[in-house]
Amino acid sequence: MLRTWLTERFGLDVPLVGAPMASVGDGRLAAAVSAAGALGMIGVPASAPASWITDQAAVAAAGGRPYGIGLMAWALADHPEQLEAAVEARPALVSVSFGDFAPHVERLRHEGITVAVQAGTTREARQAEHAGADLVVARGGEGGGHGRAEVATLPLLQGVLAEVTVPVLAAGGIATARGLAAVLAAGAAGAWVGTAFLGCAETLLPEAARARVLATDETGTAYGRVFDVAQRLAWPPEFGGRALRNAFFERWDGREEELAGDEGARKELEAARAAGDFDVAYVYAGQAVGLVRDTGEEQQRTAADVVAAFAAADELLRRF
Repeated sequence: MLRTWLTERFGLDVPLVGAPMASVGDGRLAAAVSAAGALGMIGVPASAPASWITDQAAVAAAGGRPYGIGLMAWALADHPEQLEAAVEARPALVSVSFGDFAPHVERLRHEGITVAVQAGTTREARQAEHAGADLVVARGGEGGGHGRAEVATLPLLQGVLAEVTVPVLAAGGIATARGLAAVLAAGAAGAWVGTAFLGCAETLLPEAARARVLATDETGTAYGRVFDVAQRLAWPPEFGGRALRNAFFERWDGREEELAGDEGARKELEAARAAGDFDVAYVYAGQAVGLVRDTGEEQQRTAADVVAAFAAADELLRRF
């Protein structure tokens, strides 16, 4: 069995964290990942009320296994109640990233909660350690959802491991046991994985979105701010999003300034999300999406299946 700082700290069987994915992973997915022997996390949407966090935390905690909550630092300015709800839930881990994370790290540490910060550059990783983060997630540009795209996972991981003294997890492009084995061999304490779970039964993805994920290859994602600008979301501009490439993104990529004032485009995206039209609506996913495939069985893959597949990293590492 693989033993690292991550597995020892949280009593895990596999050194793996199911990344917090807003509007994809709620308490049900977090509970399933944790029950399988990894650490599941709840992805908190930017405008989620405190009551939603409380409810989902109860679902995640019901299985009696450690779980985590993922917060967006930029959103906490308008929704400080999210941090309070996370503190009250007392999860094993809280991640707070993407914006001014330092004051929130301090508060969480004061409450005795383990804190992670996702970093897209080595400089950001050093800032996270200086702020008091218990662990740093070296998140490369291959990753799905939001984050920086300046550095790929492997060079970023090497740089961060050389510069910080706290444990480091690797994120971005890791979807199989081979990927987990690779980052463990490099010195990471584990992997932070989102895209690999997108085909699971426990996610909030509609079936049409899941079908898109399963049909997309490694070149089928695009990175940018199109979907954020269209929705008038206040994501800091340095944190774009990687999603499945579609017609809406192609139409507006490079025209974000025009898109910001186009009310018709905003309504089009809103209607497409409601209708499940993913030629327009977004599905956030990383470059590892090409490794997410249907099993061919009648029963949909579960989070437990994904965690079990990652556990094979132990055998791979024993070959060396």
